[in-house]
Amino acid sequence: MGVITDNLDLWGEALVGTLILFAGGGLVALVLGIIVGAMRVSPVPIARAVGTLYVNTIRNTPLTLVFFGFAFALPPLLDARFNPLHLGIAALGIYTATYVAETIRSGINTVPVGQAEAARALGLTFGQVMSLVVMPQAFRSVIPPMMSVFIALLKNTTVAAGFSVVNLGSIRAYLSERGESQMLVILWVMVIFIALVLVLSWVQRRLELRWKVAR
Repeated sequence: MGVITDNLDLWGEALVGTLILFAGGGLVALVLGIIVGAMRVSPVPIARAVGTLYVNTIRNTPLTLVFFGFAFALPPLLDARFNPLHLGIAALGIYTATYVAETIRSGINTVPVGQAEAARALGLTFGQVMSLVVMPQAFRSVIPPMMSVFIALLKNTTVAAGFSVVNLGSIRAYLSERGESQMLVILWVMVIFIALVLVLSWVQRRLELRWKVAR
């Protein structure tokens, strides 16, 4: 325990950095993913094309290259300087949004077509059909795969360590400078990630139970 108790300042900063990356990236991914997922099933051809292009381009690009783009291409392009943490949140969110979008799209496909057609027959717009009829049912069916996406996002936060963002993925380098055993540090990082994933799994079970009863 000495490797933790003797370096609580670094562990605290690293854990907070990981949680900020996860929460910020998750929020961006959820909002953008819902929009792109809706675009993927939109009756407007241009919207479907844009959604498909976005998903196929970003999802098939390695996350490290996405980070490179935000860290080294975006600042010169906009002639501005950004906080590495903010760039990390943006990179994680935009990348993860593609998986959220596809998960949402799979959930939308589980809703019977007749329900959407009935809603449109009542005069509801596409936006109203999606928000009032389709999405509430789609979300119930995608809780397990959606949580898998967010668990992957949590683990992907370690990629930000290579781009000057302090998190659990970078703490090994900092503690090695203090003479701590790198192997021991890695083992503790593994334990913390397992604990965080277990928390997410618990949240998933609670949501499944709650929405199962709501049905």
